Amino acid sequence: MSESETITVEVAYATPERQLILQQSVPVGITAEQAIQSSGILEEFPEIDLAKSKMGIFGKLSKPDTALIAGDRVEIYRPLIADPKEVRRKREAEGKRMKKGGGDAEVEAP
Repeated sequence: MSESETITVEVAYATPERQLILQQSVPVGITAEQAIQSSGILEEFPEIDLAKSKMGIFGKLSKPDTALIAGDRVEIYRPLIADPKEVRRKREAEGKRMKKGGGDAEVEAP
Protein backbone atom coordinates (compact mmCIF):
# COMPACT_ATOMS: atom_id res chain seq x y z
CA MET A 1 0.00 0.00 0.00
CA SER A 2 1.24 3.47 -0.76
CA GLU A 3 1.23 6.20 1.86
CA SER A 4 -1.19 8.26 -0.25
CA GLU A 5 -4.05 5.79 0.30
CA THR A 6 -6.94 6.95 2.44
CA ILE A 7 -9.87 5.36 4.25
CA THR A 8 -13.18 6.83 5.34
CA VAL A 9 -13.98 6.83 9.07
CA GLU A 10 -16.47 8.59 11.33
CA VAL A 11 -16.01 10.36 14.66
CA ALA A 12 -19.07 10.61 16.93
CA TYR A 13 -19.95 12.43 20.14
CA ALA A 14 -23.28 13.19 21.78
CA THR A 15 -24.65 15.25 24.61
CA PRO A 16 -28.24 15.03 25.84
CA GLU A 17 -29.03 17.98 23.56
CA ARG A 18 -26.96 17.27 20.47
CA GLN A 19 -25.33 14.44 18.50
CA LEU A 20 -22.65 14.90 15.89
CA ILE A 21 -21.12 12.31 13.55
CA LEU A 22 -18.36 13.60 11.31
CA GLN A 23 -17.19 11.58 8.33
CA GLN A 24 -13.67 12.11 7.04
CA SER A 25 -11.06 10.65 4.72
CA VAL A 26 -7.88 9.87 6.63
CA PRO A 27 -4.54 8.23 5.84
CA VAL A 28 -4.30 4.46 6.22
CA GLY A 29 -2.82 3.63 9.65
CA ILE A 30 -4.35 6.59 11.51
CA THR A 31 -5.17 6.00 15.18
CA ALA A 32 -8.47 6.66 16.94
CA GLU A 33 -7.03 9.66 18.79
CA GLN A 34 -5.53 11.13 15.61
CA ALA A 35 -8.88 10.77 13.84
CA ILE A 36 -10.62 12.61 16.70
CA GLN A 37 -8.08 15.42 16.62
CA SER A 38 -8.25 15.84 12.85
CA SER A 39 -12.06 15.64 12.68
CA GLY A 40 -12.82 19.07 14.14
CA ILE A 41 -15.12 17.59 16.78
CA LEU A 42 -12.98 19.03 19.59
CA GLU A 43 -13.77 22.52 18.28
CA GLU A 44 -17.50 21.70 18.21
CA PHE A 45 -17.42 20.33 21.77
CA PRO A 46 -14.63 22.12 23.68
CA GLU A 47 -15.66 20.34 26.91
CA ILE A 48 -14.18 17.06 25.61
CA ASP A 49 -10.99 16.18 27.49
CA LEU A 50 -9.29 13.33 25.63
CA ALA A 51 -7.02 12.71 28.63
CA LYS A 52 -10.09 11.79 30.71
CA SER A 53 -12.62 10.63 28.13
CA LYS A 54 -12.96 7.01 27.12
CA MET A 55 -13.35 6.13 23.48
CA GLY A 56 -14.46 3.16 21.49
CA ILE A 57 -15.06 1.82 18.04
CA PHE A 58 -18.68 0.82 17.38
CA GLY A 59 -19.47 0.57 21.11
CA LYS A 60 -16.41 -1.45 22.08
CA LEU A 61 -13.88 0.33 24.31
CA SER A 62 -10.63 0.99 22.48
CA LYS A 63 -7.30 2.58 23.27
CA PRO A 64 -6.37 5.93 21.71
CA ASP A 65 -3.55 4.28 19.74
CA THR A 66 -5.83 1.72 18.07
CA ALA A 67 -5.30 1.79 14.29
CA LEU A 68 -8.51 2.32 12.34
CA ILE A 69 -9.78 0.45 9.32
CA ALA A 70 -12.12 1.69 6.61
CA GLY A 71 -15.65 2.29 7.88
CA ASP A 72 -14.79 2.48 11.60
CA ARG A 73 -16.78 4.87 13.79
CA VAL A 74 -14.78 6.29 16.70
CA GLU A 75 -17.07 7.22 19.60
CA ILE A 76 -16.10 9.54 22.43
CA TYR A 77 -17.89 8.65 25.67
CA ARG A 78 -19.06 11.06 28.36
CA PRO A 79 -18.60 10.07 32.00
CA LEU A 80 -21.59 8.44 33.67
CA ILE A 81 -23.58 10.71 35.95
CA ALA A 82 -24.65 7.82 38.19
CA ASP A 83 -23.20 4.35 38.60
CA PRO A 84 -25.87 1.94 37.26
CA LYS A 85 -24.92 -0.71 39.81
CA GLU A 86 -25.33 1.74 42.68
CA VAL A 87 -28.72 2.89 41.35
CA ARG A 88 -29.85 -0.76 41.18
CA ARG A 89 -28.69 -1.40 44.77
CA LYS A 90 -30.53 1.69 46.00
CA ARG A 91 -33.75 0.64 44.28
CA GLU A 92 -33.46 -2.84 45.74
CA ALA A 93 -32.88 -1.43 49.23
CA GLU A 94 -36.00 0.70 48.83
CA GLY A 95 -38.00 -2.36 47.77
CA LYS A 96 -38.62 -1.12 44.25
CA ARG A 97 -38.54 -3.25 41.12
CA MET A 98 -37.76 -2.14 37.61
CA LYS A 99 -40.25 -2.77 34.86
CA LYS A 100 -39.00 -3.59 31.39
CA GLY A 101 -37.95 -0.43 29.58
CA GLY A 102 -36.92 1.46 32.73
CA GLY A 103 -39.01 3.30 35.26
CA ASP A 104 -40.43 1.85 38.44
CA ALA A 105 -42.78 -1.11 38.40
CA GLU A 106 -45.69 -1.07 40.76
CA VAL A 107 -45.11 -3.39 43.70
CA GLU A 108 -48.08 -5.65 44.38
CA ALA A 109 -49.22 -5.99 47.97
CA PRO A 110 -48.94 -9.55 49.32
